[in-house]
Amino acid sequence: MPFYHHLGKIPHKRHTTFKKPDGGYYYEQLFGTIGFDGMSSLLYHNHRPTQVKEVLKSYDVSPKIAVDKNMLSLGIKGFDVKPKDDFLESRTAVLVNNDCEIVLAAPKKSLREYFYKNADCDELLFVHEGSGTLRTLLGNIPFSYGDYLLIPRGMIYQIDFDTEANRLFIVESHRPMYTPKRYRNWFGQHLEHSPFCERDFRAPSKLETHDEKGDFVVKVKKEGMIHEYVYASHPFDVVGWDGYNFPYAFSIHDFEPITGRVHQPPPVHQTFETDAFVVCSFVPRLYDYHPEAVPAPYNHSNIDSDEVLYYVDGDFMSRNNIERGMITLHPAGIPHGPHPGAMERSLGKKSTEELAVMVDTFKPLKVTEAAMQMLNKDYHKSWLE
Repeated sequence: MPFYHHLGKIPHKRHTTFKKPDGGYYYEQLFGTIGFDGMSSLLYHNHRPTQVKEVLKSYDVSPKIAVDKNMLSLGIKGFDVKPKDDFLESRTAVLVNNDCEIVLAAPKKSLREYFYKNADCDELLFVHEGSGTLRTLLGNIPFSYGDYLLIPRGMIYQIDFDTEANRLFIVESHRPMYTPKRYRNWFGQHLEHSPFCERDFRAPSKLETHDEKGDFVVKVKKEGMIHEYVYASHPFDVVGWDGYNFPYAFSIHDFEPITGRVHQPPPVHQTFETDAFVVCSFVPRLYDYHPEAVPAPYNHSNIDSDEVLYYVDGDFMSRNNIERGMITLHPAGIPHGPHPGAMERSLGKKSTEELAVMVDTFKPLKVTEAAMQMLNKDYHKSWLE
């Protein structure tokens, strides 16, 4: 999301010497994207950020695919993902394609034993349960229930959780992830009709600077592999930085829904976008106010995209037998819509308290072996009367 931010100490001009109080030098690093053409930040380190002492091991974490070409509507019981102590081991990919991975996680312990960097993907972490602090080399961001945490690719981070009861819905994107272009003017500022604005986004507010040498393990994800690097200096040794490329938080509770006289289509709920998929937020809102409006969504065919819904909390009025943490997949090419009785139940209703996250991909999603173990069987038959 393009707005300028800075923390800590920086020199007056970029790419010039920046001296330490003891007469030494800080080390500048460009943290950029899209081959010097995308958003970037300039970081200033106590130590050279390039000092690799050892590579311990590399191992494959690619999702195991069970169904490569899926045409069934699926219901996945997301809370069946078992809690695990380790942050990375707790992450379970359920739906994937070449553009993104949709992941569930229930980490019990804080990520403190090592540092993590996803060199392939922007990561969007939605916090369903739990609270804590996202700690990064560009500063820290407190988070709680309902927060999206957008972590740009290449960002080194750790996470402190306040309790062991944590549930995350994660989207890993091989494409840069932004707020929708139609919500921004040509300068990048969010427009008046946008369902959010810059003051709703929380950039890093506290810079955690370490001046330490030693053995610091950084686990780097690249092309479906984890590579364990040992660096000679603490990854969080940045004394200052400025630019446009940094992590930030946005609460789903700060999304202001767009409503109308008749039912509005899903794009009014859009929150993030790439050129390969979109992410939408369904939040408590007033229903349509035409006297004969049908609040339930109309039947529709996703001819060009797979639709994924992650159910967070509230009354999911268009679905029957939906639980918290459940994921539904409605694949491209076949119609779907309200479950039997849902349309009739919605008539005359004035509002909804539903809370959900939707991901619509423009390429078909593959179903992992892990997802197949969590299926709500015969979900594809649930529209039968």
